[in-house]
Amino acid sequence: MARNPKAVGAVRIALGLLALVALAVGLDRDVHVHDGGNFLFYFTNLSNLFGAFVFLTGGAALLRGRPGLPALVRGASVLYLVITGLVFWTLLSDTITPETIVWQNDVVHGVMPVAFLLDWLLVPPTVRLALGRAAYWLVFPLVYLGVSLVRGPMVGWYPYDFLDPREPGGYAHVTTWSLIVTAVFVVFMLLLVAAGNRLRPGVRAAAADQA
Repeated sequence: MARNPKAVGAVRIALGLLALVALAVGLDRDVHVHDGGNFLFYFTNLSNLFGAFVFLTGGAALLRGRPGLPALVRGASVLYLVITGLVFWTLLSDTITPETIVWQNDVVHGVMPVAFLLDWLLVPPTVRLALGRAAYWLVFPLVYLGVSLVRGPMVGWYPYDFLDPREPGGYAHVTTWSLIVTAVFVVFMLLLVAAGNRLRPGVRAAAADQA
């Protein structure tokens, strides 16, 4: 637990509200520029919405003097947002258009991923995470992939080019990138579990006693 839980709670609530404002602005833009019907089919928007819930709920609990959300829930939000930022800045940064609201884009793809990663490292979980349980973090991305591929042909729209079989390479292209992104999810899941277990208070105290 952080030395000042109320301060941590206040920061989490502020960041959660920032995420909601950014999402609301993005939805308003999509409604006016596009049809808005695909807003919740972007992994970015879903991960930020989940992240806002985690920060707001966990932050409010700390302000009331109660434990925050379980580490397994926190870890899922960290993983999804870290991958959101990583995929955007490595594969999708060239998709910025005149319609992009720069500050909003930076919040959902930059500020929130960094904030969740720092929150995990600076306020690590207090209990040891079992790798088998953390593997459940992969369920949502896999379900999202399946829904995107099934829904895409039905509505003639895909959230990202690397999921679009109409791009050069067809389904071979989609399969390759799906496997790559899934592997990245697995690697970062392993890293987050290792970091959380290594940094949790009991382990750090033991290491300090042995130094």
